[in-house]
Amino acid sequence: MAIELTEAAADRLRSFSKGKPEEVTFRIGLTRSGCAGWSYLLEKAETISPQDRLFECRGVRLVVDSESLPLLDGLLLDYVRKPFAEGFAFHNPKAKSECGCGQSFSA
Repeated sequence: MAIELTEAAADRLRSFSKGKPEEVTFRIGLTRSGCAGWSYLLEKAETISPQDRLFECRGVRLVVDSESLPLLDGLLLDYVRKPFAEGFAFHNPKAKSECGCGQSFSA
């Protein structure tokens, strides 16, 4: 099981670490919401439980809870800049369909 980051996503996450990337862990998870059923969660991890799975990719530490992991296995997180918008893009091989905004999916 794995979660991967593009270099652009890793750079953007490191920019939130205030110069101490080794001290910051980011949580990737899922919540039941959105127009397709599951919405992505990306935030600084305040706590890490024994049931969480820890990943490191491109020098960034990531944690995923055990309930979200089966639906996030193989996820590639990218950071995309377009002329009038920028943000994280979740490329999830477990997603059967996505909503129009790309922030929620069904599995």
